[in-house]
Amino acid sequence: MAKTKDKSIDVALLGIFSAVVVVLQGLSYVLPIGTFNLSLVLIPVVLGAVIFGAKFGAILGGVFGTVTVIGCITGIDIGGQTLFQASPVLTILVCMIKGVMAGYVAGLIGNAKRVKNRYVRTILAAISAPLVNTGIFVSSMFLIFKDILYKWSGDSNVFYFAITALIGVNFLIEFSINAVFSPVIYRIINALKKSNI
Repeated sequence: MAKTKDKSIDVALLGIFSAVVVVLQGLSYVLPIGTFNLSLVLIPVVLGAVIFGAKFGAILGGVFGTVTVIGCITGIDIGGQTLFQASPVLTILVCMIKGVMAGYVAGLIGNAKRVKNRYVRTILAAISAPLVNTGIFVSSMFLIFKDILYKWSGDSNVFYFAITALIGVNFLIEFSINAVFSPVIYRIINALKKSNI
């Protein structure tokens, strides 16, 4: 009976975290910063991964990937739509893989027993998610969508363009927000759990 109750709670929490992921990714399309959309969505992905494990993180990353794919298909994400028009299958794969892997890696790091301090693990997990997400995206641009990358860069150096436009300010903001807010929110959640609120 207790296991059934625990499973029900896990499913409910997965639903809540997934809803937050959908809302935050939706907001990123409405409030873009720079040339690409800012992924505040990684905060609930990281928190879910750290609290419930890598599998939970991968599922939340998959929700993030799915919403990203919808943005590419509908044209809400203009850059994503360009990639989707060039190769729908590869665009879907990249969106899904980068989301799932960001959540999965955050879960592995957040639950690594080698690092004793849970807050240090949370910070490392929060740092890993945007690194994995952006790393897979930029790698795919060079490996799969090279023609589009060269077209977007125009006359400028393609590596300079990738660093400034694809990574640039968005990544630094995303990285900083995750590194600061994920551990802070994790501390708040732990404090609430201890006080039985």
